Amino acid sequence: MDTKLDPSRDDLPLMANTSHILVKHYVLDLDVDFESQIIEGTIVLFFESGKKQSGSTKEPCRSESNEACRFRMPEPCHSPVTDTRTFSSKTRSNDFTICGKGEKDTSGKDGNHDNREQASGISSSKYCCDTGNHGSEDFLLVLDCCDLSVLKVEEVDVAAVPGIEKLTRSPKLTVVSEELRNQIVCELVTLPADRWREQLDYYARCSQAPGCGELLFDTDTWSLQIRKTGAQTATDFPHAIRIRYSTKPQGRSVTWTSDQSGRPCVYTMGSPINNRALFPCQEPPVAMSTWQATVRAAASFVVLMSGENSAKPTQLREGCSSWHYYVTMPMPASTFTIAVGSWTEMKPETCSSNDLAAERSLSPSEADFRYVGICGHMEYPCRFQNPSATTQEIIPHRVFAPLCLKGACQETLLQLVPPCLSAAHRVLGTHPFSRLDILIVPGNFPSLGMASPHIIFLSQSVLTGNSHLCGTRLCHEIAHAWFGLAIGARDWTEEWLSEGFATHLEDVFWAKAQQLDPHEAQEQQELKACLRWCRLQDEVRNSPEEMQVLRPNKEKTGHVSDSGSSVVKHGLNPEKVFMQVHYLKGYFLLRFLAQRLGDGTYFAFLRKFVHTFHGQLILSQDFLQMLLENIPEEKRLELSVENIFRDWLESSGIPQPLQRERQAGAECGLARQVSVEVEKWIRMNRRPRKRKRRETEEVFEKLLPDQLVLLLEHLLEQKTLNPRTLQSLERAYRLTQQDAEVRHRWCELIIKHKYTKAYKDVERFLQEDQAMGIYLYGELMVSEDSRQQQVARRCFKLTKEQMDRSSAQVVAEMLF
Repeated sequence: MDTKLDPSRDDLPLMANTSHILVKHYVLDLDVDFESQIIEGTIVLFFESGKKQSGSTKEPCRSESNEACRFRMPEPCHSPVTDTRTFSSKTRSNDFTICGKGEKDTSGKDGNHDNREQASGISSSKYCCDTGNHGSEDFLLVLDCCDLSVLKVEEVDVAAVPGIEKLTRSPKLTVVSEELRNQIVCELVTLPADRWREQLDYYARCSQAPGCGELLFDTDTWSLQIRKTGAQTATDFPHAIRIRYSTKPQGRSVTWTSDQSGRPCVYTMGSPINNRALFPCQEPPVAMSTWQATVRAAASFVVLMSGENSAKPTQLREGCSSWHYYVTMPMPASTFTIAVGSWTEMKPETCSSNDLAAERSLSPSEADFRYVGICGHMEYPCRFQNPSATTQEIIPHRVFAPLCLKGACQETLLQLVPPCLSAAHRVLGTHPFSRLDILIVPGNFPSLGMASPHIIFLSQSVLTGNSHLCGTRLCHEIAHAWFGLAIGARDWTEEWLSEGFATHLEDVFWAKAQQLDPHEAQEQQELKACLRWCRLQDEVRNSPEEMQVLRPNKEKTGHVSDSGSSVVKHGLNPEKVFMQVHYLKGYFLLRFLAQRLGDGTYFAFLRKFVHTFHGQLILSQDFLQMLLENIPEEKRLELSVENIFRDWLESSGIPQPLQRERQAGAECGLARQVSVEVEKWIRMNRRPRKRKRRETEEVFEKLLPDQLVLLLEHLLEQKTLNPRTLQSLERAYRLTQQDAEVRHRWCELIIKHKYTKAYKDVERFLQEDQAMGIYLYGELMVSEDSRQQQVARRCFKLTKEQMDRSSAQVVAEMLF
């Protein structure tokens, strides 16, 4: 692989040599400093060698001797028990300081070379090799790393931990040596799942062990390269290393900003470069690992993280608190998330179903998806093997937000969490994760939501209007617990395996959460399909063809270089963040399959698929082959993996089967009702200002939020709407009080028809709904109307300092 990638390229490089050596566990020990906007501390990485290195004469440890050992079938196991960008200097106060830290390096240098580097002559181009052993050259560990200041790398003397000797099986290894230390780590990372607490304790103790020699390292734009003189293979390389580092304020994985109450906060988005600007790691999805983290911040802050324990703060000296989280389910490092801020936990004012129905036994009709058997993933304490977890409809959960959003959270979000969790369980079965935190993130968050293990981020935009947008988005993110997290894509270009499934399942979950009868559910889902069809057509018209393909690597999907490095096609293209092709085409493919099979057959299969593949990474063919193997021959109707690849995944534009379906399909009842209302508005718009006395006033029906969106989209197709019509339209549906999806279309109408009286609505949207407003900037500029362009520039000036970097980049290109 070419290691001298141009950082301006569209493809995101995954540099880590995961084929040679794998991180099995991370231990992070970090301080968060809001004054310097830096997170600093140490990370200890525990390794397991990958494939056996050529030229090595050493016997591998038991975890290396059998390739299948990394994915060995587990014994019955038990689920862990959970424990009960710049801000104004005016907002700073004493409680934003951090404690327990030494003097900061204020030189502005990266500090990414140790004191022996000049003598060693190490260079990234020389040592970034694609094999584990090049004759007499040292093995080079390559980690994904960007925008970090690496200060020191050292081997950890795990043999110095009291009591650790009982992990070693070889009585001959009595002298402390590299071989003994690596043997200890090999035994530690392969402890059986029922010893997970002991394993976490050993990891913590080993992470605090003294160093036993600094390692040579170098960094380039995308990676950190580490070597030890004389260690020629991955087997010889230290299996536990400690890296001291600090983030940079401009690092692209970390967002420093203020919350809706004006208080400083920081969160990690993991996009578009994932977590490599938060900590050095192995980014390729195959590098499945566990982690534990201790994070210190001022006592006024709450630290939330991807962790299966509900952490409580430990008070330290000087007004600081320490928070500790851990996970025991191996996950890609890109799924790790942290958010530190003055969050307030929102609690229901009265007892809810969450308190009364956290667990209940399944009825016989629901018990069909409780499969008995061994899981197919690598060993960890799996909830699918825990009888009490399989019947737990509503997992323990907490909701956090800035205090100023308490009312909005209690009115909408808090009441929705239990029914949405319960609905997901009724559709898919066992919740893969034991608990859930939900955080309303700052206004600059660039999407409506994001799911990570044990934590969901939601935009403030979902809190406005009625509960519809909040409920559907919450269902979408809950669906990611199964598709995107518990089951991940082995190749990140196959995003449809995450987003397509979540989009399809959000409708199903939301219908059950609302307790709709089958006819109502079908009607609402048909209406959603109609809206998404319009959106997909727009997307295809307005995006590059090469970015409309769901499987761009085709037969090379999932392939990597000998070292394990690869690239994510279009991964750095700023346009990609705002595209929805993988959501929409993936959704329509799954809808097509569900209609072909029938909902009963399809969802029974989906539960079986989840049970088979949870805890694993998949490619498209894994899903499609299992689907076709599990349906009767008469229902396949010429369906094949090859045909689906050709029609849906490997071509740009609208898939032919979808074109045929939409052309032949009849309009659903809810859409027909909208069509009637549209005709009323068109008639009203044509009337002269002074009406004849005999003319009756139009009576407009009450519409659902999705019907309002469709109505406004139809009206956007009209060449002209006069101000009187627009004013009546706003009053009839109280559009400024509707959810963000409706208000977005209302803003489009305002811009298209230059309805100056309502420009304030556009300005409000651009400032308060940054997760959805990017398109409106383009519309304001395309109009070539000076007043509209002034609105765009004024709003950007007010928000650009807080705006998400990718969003700000795209908007700046539109405006200047």
